[in-house]
Amino acid sequence: MEVKISMNENYINYFKSIIDQDRSSIVICNLKHEIVYMNSTAIKNYEKRGGEKLIGRSLLNCHNAESVKRIQEIVDWFAADENHNLVYTFYNEKQNKDVYMVALRENGKLIGYYEKHEYRNKECMECYDLW
Repeated sequence: MEVKISMNENYINYFKSIIDQDRSSIVICNLKHEIVYMNSTAIKNYEKRGGEKLIGRSLLNCHNAESVKRIQEIVDWFAADENHNLVYTFYNEKQNKDVYMVALRENGKLIGYYEKHEYRNKECMECYDLW
């Protein structure tokens, strides 16, 4: 089911807020592999590598040759078919999380990608704990 959004709403702020509230690092790249956005968690987690200064720089500079090759293979796979949108890339045992690369599209056309982290740890927050 396709959700219709009124063009009168500034829906970009809604999407940005979703990304900014995520507790996982989110680094969004364009097809030139330039980092176009990092949420605050990513900025903090990658502080030793430059944090916010990484925005505008190539993501490929942060990876070894084998990882660069794999990233490009995945982006090429995304580009080959608009149904190619999610790839499981690895399990991080230290942080107990699965990591995926996710295609970003506009009207079906590939415009970029991001890395998605799914932690396997049980939530320690109390349900409905507002205070």
